[in-house]
Amino acid sequence: MNAKRITVRSSAGSYGIVCGAGVLRLASREISALGDFTSLHVVSSSRVWRAVGQGVLRGLGKSRRPHVHLFSDGETSKNLASVERICRSLIRARADRRALILAVGGGVVGDVAGFAAASYLRGVALVQVPTTLVAQTDSAIGGKTGVNLPEGKNLIGAFYPPRLVLADPEVLRTLPAREFRGGLAEVIKYGVIADAKLFAFLERDLDTILRREARALDHVITRSAEIKASVVSEDERESGLREILNFGHTFAHALESVTRYSRYRHGEAVAWGMLAAALLGHEIGLTRAEDVSRIVALVRRLGRLPDWPGASPEILSDAMRSDKKTRAGKLRFVLSPEIGRAGSYDDISLEAVKRILHFTPKLAATGGAFHG
Repeated sequence: MNAKRITVRSSAGSYGIVCGAGVLRLASREISALGDFTSLHVVSSSRVWRAVGQGVLRGLGKSRRPHVHLFSDGETSKNLASVERICRSLIRARADRRALILAVGGGVVGDVAGFAAASYLRGVALVQVPTTLVAQTDSAIGGKTGVNLPEGKNLIGAFYPPRLVLADPEVLRTLPAREFRGGLAEVIKYGVIADAKLFAFLERDLDTILRREARALDHVITRSAEIKASVVSEDERESGLREILNFGHTFAHALESVTRYSRYRHGEAVAWGMLAAALLGHEIGLTRAEDVSRIVALVRRLGRLPDWPGASPEILSDAMRSDKKTRAGKLRFVLSPEIGRAGSYDDISLEAVKRILHFTPKLAATGGAFHG
């Protein structure tokens, strides 16, 4: 087995991301290396557990039979009520402070289970077992946990790093095509913000990745995890550099909020958000038309996105004001001066933002090329 181990530094101590086909078969050994735990608790959803549960149990071995706590993993269930249900279920299972929680699922499971782990008895050990492409490349890494409010996404949460992340591409075989394509939006993001070579690889080999061929898929998952680990090791609590990971997300979170988290998979909203961010970069004279065209063309190759909402630019811009990056009421956007680099910008006029909100949905009806 050719597993890659990536180290993430955090204030609570370093932890490892173990990437590679078949790493779930190493789960018992990897967990044993973390220390002794009084009990093991899987937090997952019924849908995910049906798909991967037997593989997880085999990896844990007969000596580690976990309590299993299931909840709905839709974005509409990413709320405080789900955290309460999980914590009460842990109480009924008599989980104590030396218990270990395994979050087995996608981004919603990782965020909710992670916040429950951070909160239950003021914190119990957590291992992330991401089962979607978004989670394996992004959300399971870095210790951000939390839930949504009607007013906005991820407004309540905690920085709570896991003790370990086990990212096994083999579990992606059962991932629905829509989830997989949405996850690739986050991979494209890493190319835009940090790695021009990764972006070029995606341009060249996207069709191979969409077929889920092992070598190409292993490469993009590992490289994305390396970028995320590097960024969050430098800036754990999003005080500076880590903001670049939010390329496209200011727009995406507004799209999710105004549609009540029911229209888009997260990656689909990020795909729309990256189109808008690329156009905004060009609008303010930062991003070259050539780079905008490359970003738009690559995102469009992921397939048709759910329609842009009918909300007005004014409503969408108001929704953006709930974004966590907003400072003193001023919107902040992550933009890319060139493919492979990104930074945060807060001196952008509201009129420029509204022009982009008006124009971006029109890309769905065009060939996607952009000429400055």
